[in-house]
Parts: sequence; structure tokens; C-alpha cells
Amino acid sequence: MTESKKGLMCRRDFLATGASFMLWSLLGLNKRALAFEGTKKAHIALIIDDMGGSLSIARRFLDLEAPVTFSILPRLTRSQDVALETHNQGQEIMLHQPMEPFNTHLDPGPGALYVGYEPEKIVSIVEENIAGMPFVTGVNNHMGSRFTACERDMIEVLGPIKKRGLFFVDSLTSRRSKAYKTAKALNMTTASRNIFLDNRPDESAILAQLNKLERHARKFGHAIGIGHPFRETARAIKIFLKGLDASCVSLVPVSGVLEPGQV
Repeated sequence: MTESKKGLMCRRDFLATGASFMLWSLLGLNKRALAFEGTKKAHIALIIDDMGGSLSIARRFLDLEAPVTFSILPRLTRSQDVALETHNQGQEIMLHQPMEPFNTHLDPGPGALYVGYEPEKIVSIVEENIAGMPFVTGVNNHMGSRFTACERDMIEVLGPIKKRGLFFVDSLTSRRSKAYKTAKALNMTTASRNIFLDNRPDESAILAQLNKLERHARKFGHAIGIGHPFRETARAIKIFLKGLDASCVSLVPVSGVLEPGQV
């Protein structure tokens, strides 16, 4: 697509948004989608979870030379190496904090949190995981469908995260999750995932999810997608970025789409 055609599409988006806004205003209705003004550029943030096991896998995404946020699992053999190389290439780093899932057959891995842990143990584990992750700026949950549904335990988790001035992103692995709402109640800088990119690790399916993510960003102003370190995910992102209309939508680190906490 030529730049002139892309610009025409962007102007059409603006005119369509403006017309919709006038219509809803006349009807006296308030829609979240219309809170985003067509004159502003939409933002997409991509988080790649489950990093830390391999430098070569991390380099698949570093080689994209695009702002992708790396969420690194704690206490793996290459966690710190991946964090250092990611930071050296100017990318944003998160701690991918393991938490208990409902499925008892799934192992969230080392440094995990479980429902019923004493508050002191929760805080100690989180602080140790953060301390072991160089240059970390935020945290999101790995698994955690059971743990994030427990507001009391989430309050304990978020305490040391907030204390260190880090943000929290709810991976939203379950509709029962109270992580995002709890972070908001604690006046933390936060957000929640909009779309999982690669539940089906097929390149065409991932591209479809990325396009869905772009539509969400155009509608609401921003969107967060979470992917995993599959070769197909890296390939799909590379193709997606080539076709992304930079005049209307830009890729940013996840910190660029967060909801700020109240002072």
C-alpha cells in the first residue's frame, strides 16, 4: 500500500470517527470507543511472555528492531542474561511473576506464588524475584488463574511492586481475575491484556490476531497484545509491522499505554 493511500485511509478513519461522535452526541449516549479522538494516533503494545530460557529465542524478537516488551520468568538459567541483552538493545523488561493456576497439573515454575501463602512469604518471593531481574520496570502474571482471583493475596503481591515504583499488567488468564481492579484500587499504574496472539501457534492465525489487535487500538486508542516465544509469533509480528500504517498506529513499549495511578 502506498503512503498516499495509507494517508487517505487514515483521513477516512478520522471522518468516520467524527461522524460517529456527532451521532452519539445527538443521541445523548456515551460510548467508550468514542472517547478516543480520531485526530490522535493509536498505540499498540506487544508483550512477549515466558522469556528467560534461551538467548537465541530472545534474539528472534530483538532482531525485529521494534519496541517489544520482554516479560522474563524468574530464576531460570538465562533470565539475567536475557534481561541484560534486552536492556542493552533498548527494550523494556518486565518480571513475568509465576502464580498458581486452577489446573493443578500445570507447574508455574520457580519463584511461584500460591493461594494461602502467608503475607510475609508472598512479599519475600516477589521482592526476591524483582531483585534478581535487572532493569525491570513492571510485572505481569504468568498463569495465575487461581491466584489472581484472590483479592487478598493480590493485595500482598502488589504491595512490593508499588513500593518499588513498578507498574502491573494483568495478563487476564481468567475472567475471574481481580488483579487489574485491585491494582486500580491501590492507585497503581496498570493495565490489562486485550488479546492473546498465539493461543494457536500458527502464523496465519497469529496475523489474524494482530490485525484484530490493530482494530481494537483504532477503536479505543490503544491495545495490549501478549504473545509467546514461538518462531511463528516472531515471523507474524515481522509481517504485521511491514503493513502497519505508521501514520495512524504506532508500536510502543507497554509503559506507553498504561493507565496512571492517582497521586
